[in-house]
Amino acid sequence: MQAANPEDWKRVLETALLGAQTPLPIGTLRLLFDQDPGPDTVRRLLDELRTDWQGRGVELMQVAGGWRFRTRPEFQPYLDRLKQERAPKYSRAVLETLAIIAYRQPVTRGDIEEIRGVSVSQGVIRALESRGWIDVVGHRDVPGRPALFATTRRFLDEMGLRSLTELPPLTEIERIMDLVDLPHTPPAERPAEQAE
Repeated sequence: MQAANPEDWKRVLETALLGAQTPLPIGTLRLLFDQDPGPDTVRRLLDELRTDWQGRGVELMQVAGGWRFRTRPEFQPYLDRLKQERAPKYSRAVLETLAIIAYRQPVTRGDIEEIRGVSVSQGVIRALESRGWIDVVGHRDVPGRPALFATTRRFLDEMGLRSLTELPPLTEIERIMDLVDLPHTPPAERPAEQAE
Protein backbone atom coordinates (compact mmCIF):
# COMPACT_ATOMS: atom_id res chain seq x y z
CA MET A 1 0.00 0.00 0.00
CA GLN A 2 1.27 3.45 -0.90
CA ALA A 3 0.46 6.11 1.73
CA ALA A 4 -0.35 8.99 -0.58
CA ASN A 5 -2.51 11.38 1.46
CA PRO A 6 -3.01 12.49 5.07
CA GLU A 7 -5.82 9.97 5.69
CA ASP A 8 -3.52 7.14 4.59
CA TRP A 9 -0.71 8.59 6.74
CA LYS A 10 -3.05 8.62 9.73
CA ARG A 11 -3.89 4.93 9.21
CA VAL A 12 -0.17 4.10 8.99
CA LEU A 13 0.50 5.97 12.25
CA GLU A 14 -2.45 4.27 13.95
CA THR A 15 -1.29 0.82 12.84
CA ALA A 16 2.29 1.42 13.98
CA LEU A 17 1.18 2.72 17.38
CA LEU A 18 -1.28 -0.12 17.96
CA GLY A 19 1.44 -2.67 17.19
CA ALA A 20 4.23 -0.99 19.17
CA GLN A 21 5.45 -2.46 22.45
CA THR A 22 6.88 0.87 23.62
CA PRO A 23 6.04 4.55 23.07
CA LEU A 24 7.18 5.90 19.70
CA PRO A 25 8.66 9.40 19.39
CA ILE A 26 7.71 11.64 16.47
CA GLY A 27 11.16 11.19 14.92
CA THR A 28 10.64 7.43 14.75
CA LEU A 29 7.09 7.79 13.41
CA ARG A 30 8.40 9.98 10.58
CA LEU A 31 10.55 7.04 9.42
CA LEU A 32 7.38 5.16 8.46
CA PHE A 33 6.98 7.20 5.28
CA ASP A 34 8.85 7.25 1.97
CA GLN A 35 8.69 11.04 1.97
CA ASP A 36 8.98 12.67 5.38
CA PRO A 37 5.72 14.51 6.15
CA GLY A 38 7.57 16.64 8.73
CA PRO A 39 7.07 16.90 12.49
CA ASP A 40 4.20 19.39 12.34
CA THR A 41 2.12 17.16 10.06
CA VAL A 42 2.80 14.11 12.21
CA ARG A 43 1.79 16.05 15.37
CA ARG A 44 -1.42 17.23 13.68
CA LEU A 45 -2.27 13.69 12.57
CA LEU A 46 -1.58 12.35 16.08
CA ASP A 47 -3.92 14.99 17.52
CA GLU A 48 -6.59 13.93 15.00
CA LEU A 49 -6.07 10.28 15.97
CA ARG A 50 -6.40 11.18 19.64
CA THR A 51 -9.73 12.87 18.84
CA ASP A 52 -10.84 9.90 16.71
CA TRP A 53 -10.32 7.55 19.69
CA GLN A 54 -12.12 9.72 22.27
CA GLY A 55 -14.93 7.94 24.07
CA ARG A 56 -13.51 4.48 23.38
CA GLY A 57 -11.88 1.97 25.73
CA VAL A 58 -8.43 2.83 24.44
CA GLU A 59 -6.81 6.25 24.22
CA LEU A 60 -3.83 7.71 22.40
CA MET A 61 -1.54 9.60 24.73
CA GLN A 62 1.82 11.29 24.77
CA VAL A 63 4.33 10.21 27.42
CA ALA A 64 8.00 11.01 27.97
CA GLY A 65 9.13 8.37 25.44
CA GLY A 66 6.71 9.39 22.70
CA TRP A 67 3.17 8.38 21.73
CA ARG A 68 1.30 5.20 22.59
CA PHE A 69 -2.13 3.68 22.91
CA ARG A 70 -3.22 2.57 26.36
CA THR A 71 -6.31 1.20 28.01
CA ARG A 72 -8.35 3.89 29.73
CA PRO A 73 -7.86 3.48 33.49
CA GLU A 74 -11.58 3.02 34.19
CA PHE A 75 -11.54 -0.21 32.12
CA GLN A 76 -8.49 -1.74 33.81
CA PRO A 77 -10.48 -3.64 36.48
CA TYR A 78 -12.21 -5.61 33.71
CA LEU A 79 -8.94 -6.49 32.00
CA ASP A 80 -7.38 -7.52 35.30
CA ARG A 81 -9.88 -10.39 35.44
CA LEU A 82 -8.17 -11.95 32.40
CA LYS A 83 -4.63 -11.78 33.77
CA GLN A 84 -3.10 -15.07 34.83
CA GLU A 85 -0.22 -13.44 36.69
CA ARG A 86 -0.58 -10.75 39.28
CA ALA A 87 1.26 -7.47 39.11
CA PRO A 88 4.19 -7.40 41.51
CA LYS A 89 3.37 -6.03 44.94
CA TYR A 90 5.87 -3.58 46.31
CA SER A 91 6.55 -3.05 49.98
CA ARG A 92 6.01 0.25 51.70
CA ALA A 93 9.82 0.67 51.81
CA VAL A 94 10.08 0.35 48.01
CA LEU A 95 7.19 2.76 47.41
CA GLU A 96 8.49 5.34 49.91
CA THR A 97 11.98 5.14 48.38
CA LEU A 98 10.58 5.57 44.87
CA ALA A 99 8.52 8.59 45.98
CA ILE A 100 11.56 10.22 47.59
CA ILE A 101 13.65 9.68 44.46
CA ALA A 102 10.88 10.97 42.18
CA TYR A 103 10.20 14.13 44.18
CA ARG A 104 13.73 14.97 45.39
CA GLN A 105 16.01 13.68 42.63
CA PRO A 106 18.89 13.33 42.31
CA VAL A 107 19.38 11.83 45.79
CA THR A 108 21.87 9.54 47.48
CA ARG A 109 21.01 6.53 49.56
CA GLY A 110 22.01 8.62 52.60
CA ASP A 111 19.49 11.33 51.59
CA ILE A 112 16.75 8.69 51.36
CA GLU A 113 17.68 7.26 54.77
CA GLU A 114 17.64 10.73 56.33
CA ILE A 115 14.15 11.46 54.96
CA ARG A 116 12.71 8.02 55.81
CA GLY A 117 14.40 7.76 59.20
CA VAL A 118 15.54 4.16 58.58
CA SER A 119 18.32 2.56 56.61
CA VAL A 120 17.53 1.56 53.04
CA SER A 121 18.41 -2.00 52.13
CA GLN A 122 20.21 -2.79 48.90
CA GLY A 123 17.20 -4.97 48.02
CA VAL A 124 14.96 -1.89 47.86
CA ILE A 125 17.35 -0.14 45.46
CA ARG A 126 17.77 -3.33 43.40
CA ALA A 127 13.98 -3.76 43.10
CA LEU A 128 13.63 -0.26 41.65
CA GLU A 129 16.65 -0.64 39.36
CA SER A 130 15.51 -4.03 38.06
CA ARG A 131 12.10 -2.57 37.23
CA GLY A 132 13.94 0.13 35.24
CA TRP A 133 12.38 2.94 37.29
CA ILE A 134 15.60 4.40 38.74
CA ASP A 135 19.19 4.65 37.67
CA VAL A 136 22.49 6.09 38.88
CA VAL A 137 22.91 9.48 37.20
CA GLY A 138 26.18 10.53 38.80
CA HIS A 139 28.04 10.73 42.08
CA ARG A 140 27.98 13.42 44.77
CA ASP A 141 31.31 15.21 45.10
CA VAL A 142 31.88 14.32 48.77
CA PRO A 143 34.06 11.69 50.46
CA GLY A 144 33.00 8.23 49.33
CA ARG A 145 31.38 9.69 46.19
CA PRO A 146 27.92 8.17 46.84
CA ALA A 147 25.74 7.35 43.85
CA LEU A 148 22.99 9.82 42.89
CA PHE A 149 19.69 8.18 41.96
CA ALA A 150 17.00 9.60 39.68
CA THR A 151 13.95 8.23 37.91
CA THR A 152 14.16 7.06 34.31
CA ARG A 153 12.18 7.69 31.16
CA ARG A 154 10.72 4.19 31.61
CA PHE A 155 9.34 5.30 34.99
CA LEU A 156 7.61 8.25 33.31
CA ASP A 157 6.30 6.06 30.47
CA GLU A 158 4.92 3.38 32.80
CA MET A 159 3.31 5.99 35.02
CA GLY A 160 1.74 7.69 31.98
CA LEU A 161 3.64 10.95 32.52
CA ARG A 162 5.31 13.27 30.02
CA SER A 163 7.52 14.88 32.67
CA LEU A 164 8.07 15.00 36.42
CA THR A 165 5.95 18.16 36.60
CA GLU A 166 2.91 15.90 36.07
CA LEU A 167 3.55 13.98 39.31
CA PRO A 168 0.57 14.23 41.68
CA PRO A 169 0.90 16.48 44.74
CA LEU A 170 2.72 14.91 47.68
CA THR A 171 -0.47 14.99 49.76
CA GLU A 172 -2.07 12.60 47.24
CA ILE A 173 0.94 10.26 47.48
CA GLU A 174 0.72 10.27 51.29
CA ARG A 175 -2.98 9.36 51.08
CA ILE A 176 -2.23 6.49 48.69
CA MET A 177 0.61 5.26 50.89
CA ASP A 178 -1.76 5.12 53.86
CA LEU A 179 -4.16 3.00 51.78
CA VAL A 180 -1.39 0.64 50.65
CA ASP A 181 -0.20 -0.28 54.13
CA LEU A 182 -2.79 0.64 56.74
CA PRO A 183 -1.19 -1.01 59.79
CA HIS A 184 2.07 0.89 59.91
CA THR A 185 4.63 1.58 62.56
CA PRO A 186 5.77 5.18 62.97
CA PRO A 187 9.22 5.79 61.38
CA ALA A 188 10.97 6.27 64.74
CA GLU A 189 9.91 2.77 65.86
CA ARG A 190 10.66 0.91 62.61
CA PRO A 191 13.79 -1.24 62.45
CA ALA A 192 16.08 -1.05 59.44
CA GLU A 193 14.44 -2.96 56.57
CA GLN A 194 15.82 -6.19 55.29
CA ALA A 195 15.97 -6.96 51.57
CA GLU A 196 12.48 -6.53 50.12
